[in-house]
Amino acid sequence: MSIKECTNLLRANPLFRNLSDEEIKHIISGNSYRIGKYKKGSVLYFQNEKCSTSDLMLSGSVVVQSINDDGNVLTVSEFSKGDIIGLNLLFSQKDHYPMTIIAKSDSTILHMKKEIILELSMKNKNFLLMLLQYLSDRSVFLTDKIKLISGKSIRQLILDFLAFECHVQGSNRIKLTITKKELAERFGIQRTSLSRELQKMREEGMIDYDRDHIFVKDVAILSK
Repeated sequence: MSIKECTNLLRANPLFRNLSDEEIKHIISGNSYRIGKYKKGSVLYFQNEKCSTSDLMLSGSVVVQSINDDGNVLTVSEFSKGDIIGLNLLFSQKDHYPMTIIAKSDSTILHMKKEIILELSMKNKNFLLMLLQYLSDRSVFLTDKIKLISGKSIRQLILDFLAFECHVQGSNRIKLTITKKELAERFGIQRTSLSRELQKMREEGMIDYDRDHIFVKDVAILSK
């Protein structure tokens, strides 16, 4: 990837949008950065690995995952082109990745050293404000994610998902944009557990589904 392409992608991100040409050049010059290329399925960071860079997704996508003692995979979040990884850990006293980060597809990432982020924060007030806003937004997102999962049955997780998608798509015939395996990982449950609960809901006349869609037959269940 050329310097010009990196520059354009940096400017497309709200955090870096208002930087001067000189500041952008400083980020992608010398030894303050490196560009990493990762194949689908490869591990970017293992759980408990130290975070030493802030990473801007230039292409592709990665997922943050955790596996519990029962073997359930929980996908906490997904990052794609333009997103930033590790910024919330970079200046923390607990600066180790709490979960594993895996490439969901072939990905290219700009790794920026801690020193360059610190320097920009000290010299550019607007950058610092955008940095604080980004960190605050990520904190809210993770809090909402915990609320979604904690203490809810598999059926309630499914109902919450269906209610949201019905609202967004404006229809009770929901087109699935992710696989059922990925949906199970979002919920932190086994794929078989999700399939079993969906089958029960179908038998009870609540829903019907195929590979690509879920049809909510009884809309009233979404308000319970």
